[in-house]
Amino acid sequence: MKKTSLSAVTIGSALLLALTGCGTTQPASGTDDAPAAAASAGCEADTTTTSDGPVSLTDAFGRTVELDKPAERVAVLEWQQVEDALTLCVVPVAVADVEGYSQWVQAEKLPEGVEDVGTRQEPNLDALFATEPDLVIVEAYTRDDAIIAQLEKYGVPVLATLGADAADPIAQMLSTFDLIAQATGREERAEQVTEEFESHIAEAKAEVEKLAPASTDFVFFDGWVDGGNVSIRPFGQGSLVGEVGEALGLTNAWTGEVDPAYGLGQTDIEGMTAVGAANLFHTGTAETDGSSFMDGVESNPVWQSLPAVAEGRVHAFPAGVWTFGGPRSTEQIVDAFVEVLSK
Repeated sequence: MKKTSLSAVTIGSALLLALTGCGTTQPASGTDDAPAAAASAGCEADTTTTSDGPVSLTDAFGRTVELDKPAERVAVLEWQQVEDALTLCVVPVAVADVEGYSQWVQAEKLPEGVEDVGTRQEPNLDALFATEPDLVIVEAYTRDDAIIAQLEKYGVPVLATLGADAADPIAQMLSTFDLIAQATGREERAEQVTEEFESHIAEAKAEVEKLAPASTDFVFFDGWVDGGNVSIRPFGQGSLVGEVGEALGLTNAWTGEVDPAYGLGQTDIEGMTAVGAANLFHTGTAETDGSSFMDGVESNPVWQSLPAVAEGRVHAFPAGVWTFGGPRSTEQIVDAFVEVLSK
């Protein structure tokens, strides 16, 4: 699975190479054809309040977004932001690539009735605006991203969030979550979730210390097969998974070149010899046809010679853990580290 955002065409060849690869819980709208309630289990018992006054906020690119009231009918064109809305107990009226989201993101499930408006790379804007959103949430990389201007022509406010930032991926993830909370009046819920996330990290770090793994070096990776050749994508310094691992007291052993947004590298099987005796962790989510890039890795003699392979220290994270998600997906990453280190 390759994390390719809606705006990937604008972010330059280096990153492209790396990527190819409320009162109580509120409904999304008062209309009869909108999803009726948030799917998040945490929203069933949510008692946080939703603000109801005018909204004026500055998005990730310094753009001012003004709303007469918090957005209720939101259309969302990237999966992290879809997850964030659901965590905030806001069900989008429109989402790009519902099937893909449902396969790769298990932290927050989409309820039935959300309009699928095409792919994240090429959303169907006619279908999107037919849902009559009062806010469209996108992921971008520059203020001049073409998708922003394209959407603004429809006269609906656009909230542009930054795709990623390898300088501090955890802070960036929480910043995006907070922006969506501001736009939807769900600041109190966001504060609660953020506190839960920070506690989750602290508790898991203590658990890892108790486990005292023989090796605290690790590399997390995913990959793909193209024409019989296996490409491996290590999550290096500045990746969300990498930084979560280090927050738990581990050391990311991938020191090769990575892109400046997602902290992702690229190598082949032979290139994995550079990580020495580090534990090897990888995505456990299969492609739609049930295949895994690992099918093309495990019989390779170079792979079999790696210390972690020879010693049985190669483990898959559970399926459906989205490695580019919001607080709830990131909590699943935390749990996955603890789980694989317990084996």
